[in-house]
Amino acid sequence: MNGKNAHPFSDLSYPTAVQASLQSGASFARYDPTGKFVVAGLPTGRAAVWDLDTKAPIRWLQGHVKAVTSADWSRNSRFVLTASKDWNVVIWDLASDVDPPQRYTTIRFDAPVLSASFHPRNMQIVLVLLATGDAYLVDLRKEFQGRVELVEEVEEEEEFSNRAALTVAKFDPSGRYIFVGTSQGTILVFNTRSKTLIARHKIAGAGVVIMRGLGFTKGGRRLITNSSDRTLRQFNLPIYPPYEEGEVMEQELEPTLRFSDPIGRVAWHNMAYSPDGEWLAGGSADPATHQIYIWNITSDGSFVTALDGGREPLLDVTWHPSAPAIASTTNSGNILLWHCPAPERWGAFAGGFEEMDENVVYEEREDEFDIEDEAEITKRKQKEEDEYVDVMGENEVEPAEQLARQEEKDEDILWAESEPDKDDKKWTMKVLLADESDY
Repeated sequence: MNGKNAHPFSDLSYPTAVQASLQSGASFARYDPTGKFVVAGLPTGRAAVWDLDTKAPIRWLQGHVKAVTSADWSRNSRFVLTASKDWNVVIWDLASDVDPPQRYTTIRFDAPVLSASFHPRNMQIVLVLLATGDAYLVDLRKEFQGRVELVEEVEEEEEFSNRAALTVAKFDPSGRYIFVGTSQGTILVFNTRSKTLIARHKIAGAGVVIMRGLGFTKGGRRLITNSSDRTLRQFNLPIYPPYEEGEVMEQELEPTLRFSDPIGRVAWHNMAYSPDGEWLAGGSADPATHQIYIWNITSDGSFVTALDGGREPLLDVTWHPSAPAIASTTNSGNILLWHCPAPERWGAFAGGFEEMDENVVYEEREDEFDIEDEAEITKRKQKEEDEYVDVMGENEVEPAEQLARQEEKDEDILWAESEPDKDDKKWTMKVLLADESDY
């Protein structure tokens, strides 16, 4: 269907079958940026890091006394963040040579934590949402250290009656903005550097609904929302002007696509885009089955299939960062790893080989066995050899360099990277051998 498949023998860009089941006791799972590990959050207060090659847990994160509500990875997978109902957010350093891993820090609050996530460019900046409906941006850097509450400014006389509770909060992929969904169906956009409101969006035709989830494509230009009216909506986001104090963009967003279950009218636990943004997976909240709906975004959001995971209801779904693979969690705590089975395709082994579903009569061309002049053959070969071959991918590097130059002048990017973190690319996870006393 497209040229972005992870496996050369596969025509599909979405998974179709369960490859393995991890008996983890988890309520959700999240892939790391490399796709080699998943972190699973347990209702017992523990979290575990699983190696997807060996299908075994390699680190146990034991630091909470109540259920783990969310987890996140730093951009180079060295640090893992876990949030819990015990009012704490813990950041773990997987480069430590002990298990449980060494704590980088613990951030304490005065209410249960619903979710927490790292800034895409610096793991020392953390976005936290509390069960009380309040959101905070916590900065652990020495120069900017502190925590700031993200507040929607309202008229003084309407402060108590019209202030909506914040129900979901997420960084956009660039880290420049924080998108927050409310209990009144609006989407608030905050500038991460200034922590101030820059845009307020209402959803056209949605009425008053509770925002339950937000998701972005990798480029950040499209937004998907999950709301209490059991409908997933996709939007094309506007370009936000540079931050200017006191100016708030008021704009109604018109959905470009809507997704729902027209028969069962079930709600959705979670949704996730594929890495290329061409497919959308929706985790059904059906209490009797484990269903994952797949839609084709490039074909006007047409429904493709429903993946059936059995009779254990689904709790969570997430897409692999770079492959046609999905991880979904059952209510019994199993993590189902979905993949795209690769059928044998002999044509992949030989460039000129063609596979046919049935025999066909071959028609010989009139000039097929004509003898070609050797001089013409030599001339054609020399011409092909003289053609420029882009071995280094220079044509692909140019846009990346252009983007890098733009980011060098972006104040929001410079602010986030002004004090680098320890999440370097060269770190390694040490292999820990089990002690005989454990058996």
